[in-house]
Amino acid sequence: MKQVWKTGLTVLTYGLAIAYFFPIFLMFITGFKTERDAFHMPPTLFFHPTLVNYENVFNSGIAAFMGNSLIAAFGSTIVSLLLGAPVAYALAIYKPKKGDDIFFWFISTKILPPVGVIIPIYLLFKNLGLLDSLTGLILLYTGMNTPTVVWMMRSFFSDIPYEVIEACQVDGATGLQAVFRVIIPLVKPGLISTGLLCMVFAWNEFFLAVNISYTNSATLPVLVSSFMTSEGLFWAKLSAVSTVAVLPALILGWFTQKQLVRGLTMGAVKG
Repeated sequence: MKQVWKTGLTVLTYGLAIAYFFPIFLMFITGFKTERDAFHMPPTLFFHPTLVNYENVFNSGIAAFMGNSLIAAFGSTIVSLLLGAPVAYALAIYKPKKGDDIFFWFISTKILPPVGVIIPIYLLFKNLGLLDSLTGLILLYTGMNTPTVVWMMRSFFSDIPYEVIEACQVDGATGLQAVFRVIIPLVKPGLISTGLLCMVFAWNEFFLAVNISYTNSATLPVLVSSFMTSEGLFWAKLSAVSTVAVLPALILGWFTQKQLVRGLTMGAVKG
């Protein structure tokens, strides 16, 4: 009975995995279809593949959009780590009074939908001259990702026994020396996976980018939306540019899946 239950769960797991991956697979193969084949219902798996959609995408100036996405994602990730990691360290190691309340406040900011604050953000950025600028996007993405850094890094710092810090103090190391020579090497995998997750979030972000950026700082998701015009949807081109857009995020997620699960479960799963 136990073996039957185990086999059933395995089949269910594979079935759900295939179901979740199927839209991505359909998007991938649609990028190789003509617009006529892309509109065929039901979708066909057998067709004459063409690269014309990818040629159109790479001739549409995608490099500039990809560059903006890379700068905004990488810049905001670095700033988020510099701001969030020390806070997570203090919450995990020194456990300040009402530390749990402070931690919950950070997490609660992720509950607020961006549409609820887009008008004050737009007016503030307009007065500060940050509209349609990469600096503005980096600031927004930093605010978006810093709670994630605090959330994940707190679990990694909490896994470090306090005896390690006491041993550093006994050996005469200062606080900074203990952090840079002992603590950071211990949490280096978590630091990298947290940074990669922040980059994926910033890379995929659309709502803030489409409202704050126009031409100079438009990111890759904004380019994807441009293929949805009043003349209709260009499914084949849309699928091609979407495949190019999600590919970096998929690769990063695949290589960091173990660390991501560990961080998202806040240390419940020990490595």
